[in-house]
Amino acid sequence: MITELRKKFNSEYTHQKYDAFLKDLNTSFKYPVDFRVSETPLFLGEDLKEKLLKACDELCQQVTSTDFKEKMKDAVPAHLNILGETDHPEFFVFDFAICRNESGEFYPKLIELQGFPTLYGYQYFFEQKLREHFDIPENYTSYFNNVTPDEYVKMMKDVIVADADPENAILLEIEPEKQKTRVDFAATEKLIGVREVCISDLIKRNKNIFYKKNGKEIPIERIYNRVIFDELSRTSAKFNFDIREELKVTWIPHPNWFYKMSKYSLPVLKGEFVPKCFYLRDLSSYPGDLENYVLKPLFSFAGLGVKVDVTKQMLDEIKDPENYILQEKVEYARLIETPDEKAKVEIRMMFIWQDEPLLVNNLVRESKGKMMGVDFNKNKTWVGGSTALHKV
Repeated sequence: MITELRKKFNSEYTHQKYDAFLKDLNTSFKYPVDFRVSETPLFLGEDLKEKLLKACDELCQQVTSTDFKEKMKDAVPAHLNILGETDHPEFFVFDFAICRNESGEFYPKLIELQGFPTLYGYQYFFEQKLREHFDIPENYTSYFNNVTPDEYVKMMKDVIVADADPENAILLEIEPEKQKTRVDFAATEKLIGVREVCISDLIKRNKNIFYKKNGKEIPIERIYNRVIFDELSRTSAKFNFDIREELKVTWIPHPNWFYKMSKYSLPVLKGEFVPKCFYLRDLSSYPGDLENYVLKPLFSFAGLGVKVDVTKQMLDEIKDPENYILQEKVEYARLIETPDEKAKVEIRMMFIWQDEPLLVNNLVRESKGKMMGVDFNKNKTWVGGSTALHKV
């Protein structure tokens, strides 16, 4: 993206540097990194950065509107609706594919949004480690809105822990030690002192919940939620109470926002950076160019159930069209120069919402396969997780 920085980085790159970088990441926390780390960051040019900021601003205006909230009132499945819903999610993200138009200019196109926290803790350390092992210009950063790394950590602590003792705040997950994102749980604990707890280990008495630490029951006041509740039915995790019961606890963010800012939102969002998208249930006829669409189940995660080769017969055979969307295909551009073929990029713009939504950081996924997932990038290098760095 920034030719001179790309050439410099590639010319100075060595396998030894990358191996030392990986070793540092894998030994700095109680868990290693369980996903592939790319050999390179993305150097984000000013033109694309401005387009990303514009896209984020336009989408923020939409998702914070009264109209959006009204349209999302039925987004949460009834059996997963949890009491105590908040006015907004404290963490949310927008995922953009980086595309290229006919004039050769790069631009972002929305792929998905999530009212759910992502690798906020890990990305803080990732940028730090990247600087320690590679020559990154001091005037380039992964952060936005003049947020410094120290301010970023303070914001995380203020939102997640607030006035509570960190011991009374937990990161909640299903079997956290088995999750691919477990390095983020360890990074979060290292940053703000909040440890991960498995949902199976919660203890409920009346409206209060507890977890055990060194054999002692610790009351929980705040939950940094990483549980995807429709995943519970696909696991062996058991807990001895109904999570929908009234609880004296603050959710950060509240679980309902996982559904309200999600694939369910895509058909109601508009703008130059948003692909065409429809609820399958609302279509009396299908687009004539189905080859240019993907079919996505509303209630899935990590790409499960996505169909990229859509046919009329496939759509006709769906017995529950209310659970699917049809989204215009987005063609990722090949833009990062690597030792072999160019890599494609998806960038996740990360927000923290205190008084108002604030874009604070990002993460990047790089791919050379048909899709972004691991299965499409086997035996490939210069792919995987990273970050985008832009000039301050």
